[in-house]
Amino acid sequence: MNYLIVGLGNPGLEYENTRHNIGWMIVDELAKSSEVNFSSERYGFISTIRYKGRILTILKPTTFMNLSGKAVRYWLEKANVPIENLLVISDDLDLELGKIRIKTKGSGGSHNGLNNIIETIGTQDFARLRFGIGHDFPQGSQIDFVLGKFNVEDKKIIQPKIDLAVDAIKSFTTAGPALTMTQYNNK
Repeated sequence: MNYLIVGLGNPGLEYENTRHNIGWMIVDELAKSSEVNFSSERYGFISTIRYKGRILTILKPTTFMNLSGKAVRYWLEKANVPIENLLVISDDLDLELGKIRIKTKGSGGSHNGLNNIIETIGTQDFARLRFGIGHDFPQGSQIDFVLGKFNVEDKKIIQPKIDLAVDAIKSFTTAGPALTMTQYNNK
């Protein structure tokens, strides 16, 4: 079975380790746990791992967040992945720092990356793992917060949660979404 695991983020050093790039950070950890590296391919950085009889194509789109749908659509087709085997990892302002929430469908809310994927692939019926980045910022400072880097205290909270997200991704590919949601949501 083929899966496409997409970590949303933006390319470039200025975005490295920012809250908006938590998707990239999580898939980096997934690749690292399997001792594989990414290569630069069309519309993104790609890595492939085999896990318990499954083939996981890991994608870090380089189309920038707001155009992520282009990369997702291309790699769904190229890797021959059915939509039910797509999992998109994104940051979420509405969740407490480090909280994980997995859903199998829904709107993109205020997340431009998710909204672009929905618009480009023509459905909102795909799984997503939302990773809480909190919302500890003054009114009007949302963009600066989202594009800001995690501080030392944040990193202490998120590192074990990134590891938990990697476990949730692996569970999604083997146990399926329902059991994975029961086991990992709000952890």
